[in-house]
Amino acid sequence: MDIRNPILRGFNPDPSILRVGDDYYIAVSTFEWFPGVLVHHSRDLVHWRLAARPLDGAKLLDMRGNPTSGGVWAPCLSWREGLFHLVYSDAKSTGRFKDVHNYVTTAPSIGGPWSEPAYLNSTGFDPSFFHDADGRTWMLNMKWDFRPKRNCFAGILLQEYDHGARSLKGPEHVIFRGTELGVTEGPHLYRKNGLYYLMVAEGGTSLGHAVTVARSASIAGPYQVDPRNPVLTSADAPTAELQKAGHGSLVETRDGVPYMVHLCGRPIARRGRCMLGRETAIQRMAWTEDGWLRLADGGRTPRVLVEAPDLPQHPWPQAPARDDFDARALAPEFQFPRAPLTDADFSLAERPGFLRLRGGESPASRHHQVLVARRLQAFRLTVSTCLEFRPTAYQQMAGLILLYDTENFFYLRVSRDEGIGRCVGVFAWDRGAADQPGADVTVEGWERIHLRAEVDDDRLRFSFGPDGRAWTPIGPVLDASKLSDEYCAKPFEGAFTGAFAGIACQDSTGRRIAADFDWFEYVERE
Repeated sequence: MDIRNPILRGFNPDPSILRVGDDYYIAVSTFEWFPGVLVHHSRDLVHWRLAARPLDGAKLLDMRGNPTSGGVWAPCLSWREGLFHLVYSDAKSTGRFKDVHNYVTTAPSIGGPWSEPAYLNSTGFDPSFFHDADGRTWMLNMKWDFRPKRNCFAGILLQEYDHGARSLKGPEHVIFRGTELGVTEGPHLYRKNGLYYLMVAEGGTSLGHAVTVARSASIAGPYQVDPRNPVLTSADAPTAELQKAGHGSLVETRDGVPYMVHLCGRPIARRGRCMLGRETAIQRMAWTEDGWLRLADGGRTPRVLVEAPDLPQHPWPQAPARDDFDARALAPEFQFPRAPLTDADFSLAERPGFLRLRGGESPASRHHQVLVARRLQAFRLTVSTCLEFRPTAYQQMAGLILLYDTENFFYLRVSRDEGIGRCVGVFAWDRGAADQPGADVTVEGWERIHLRAEVDDDRLRFSFGPDGRAWTPIGPVLDASKLSDEYCAKPFEGAFTGAFAGIACQDSTGRRIAADFDWFEYVERE
C-alpha cells in the first residue's frame, strides 16, 4: 500500500512528528488562527484525523493585535515520562525586529488538559525539545540577529531545560551556523548509534527550501555536515508536483523504519501560486552504511506516492460535508482569527439548529472579528451557506467570505443600501485596497438567502439564490490564486498561511446585530 502526499492537505505547515507506542502525532503551525497548534493523529501513517487543538483558551494564547502571519510558529511535540511536551513560538512582530516568544505546555494525554504555558525565551523562533538518554532535556531554537548588515539567521541555539522550574538554565551554545544554503531554522535533534543528528530547514520556506543534516559525537558540537546535503529539496526539480519541500521532522516505526514529514506546496499551473498554502507530506527514509539519512529511493526529490509501513490499515470516519449546526459545539475544523469567540459573539443554543453570529469588527481588524472559517484543502470545491439577516444600515454585513488575511479577501455579503434596501454584493480587499466587483442586487422580501462560492483552480465565482436550487451568478470571475503566500507577501515580512472559507458578521453601529446561519457546506470536487 502507498501513502499519497500530501497527507495533511491545505494550510498545515512546519510539521513535527512523534510516535508514542502505536500512535503517531503531527503538530503543525497555525500562525494567527485560533485555537493555536493543530495535532493530527494516525495509527498507520496513511490515514490522519484532527485530534487536538492544545492552545484553545484565551489564557493559553492571546494573539489580538498580532500581525498577519504572526502568531504560532513551528510547534514541536515530544514525549517524556508520561507527559506530552509542546513548545512553540508566538510572534508578536515580524519585521527586522521580531518579538517572538517561546513557550512550553504539557499534558498527560493529547486531548489535554494542557498546562498553563511557561515562558522560555525570545532569542529566536522554531523551538524544539530533545530528551536525552541521560534524563536531561535540551531546547533548540534558531537565533535571530536584528542588527543591520548581519545575517539574521545567526545559527542554532542549544540550552538545557529545567523540568522542575519550567525554565531554561545554564549557558547558551550556538551549535550550528548552517550551510551555504542559508536561512537556517527549524531545528530538530535525534540520537542514533551514539551520534547526535541535527536536522534543520534551510534555503527559505519557498522554492529554494530544503532539509539538511549534520552530526556530532557531542550534543554541543562540532557538527559535521552531511556531504550529500540537502537530504530533501525540490529546488532542483521545477516540474515536481511537491514544491517548497523542507522543514523536516523524523520518526521511526516500532520496526525501526524511518519516515520524515516535511512541508511542501502545490502550485496552481496557470499562476504558479500555492493557494492551499504550505502542506505536510511524508517520505520513507533509510540509513546508509556510513550512518547518513537518505530518501528510500536514494534521491532527494519528494515523492507523491510513498511506500507505507507494514501496519494494519486504520481509516477514520469522514466528517459530513454539511454542518447543520445541531451540535453543542462548533466542529474542530473551524478556526477564528487571533482570538476565541465569546458567548457574546456567537451561540448554537439561542436558536437551535442555527449558528448565531453577532456583528463584530471589520474583516480588516486584527483584534475582534466574529468570523468562523476552515482551510481550503482542494483546488476545486464548492462552499455554500444559508442565512437569515436583516441589516438596517450599510455598516452591518454578514455572509460568505474567502480570505487569506486582513488585507486579502473576497466577501459575498448581505448588507443594506440606501437606494435598493437589503442587498447582496461582492466586496474585495486586494493588498489592502478596497474594490466592489459588480453591482449590489436587492433581496428585499427574501426570508432566507443562500450564498455560494465555486473555486476551480484560480477561478472563483460567487452566486446567490432564495432556495438553494436556483442560483444567480453575481460579480465577475475572480482570481482565487490571489489568496496565496506568493501574492500576499510583503517585503521582508513574508506570508505563510493559506486560503480559508467561512462565515462572518460585522456591525460598526454598536448594536451588535445578529445573523443566523442555518448550515455551512464544504464539498470538494476533485
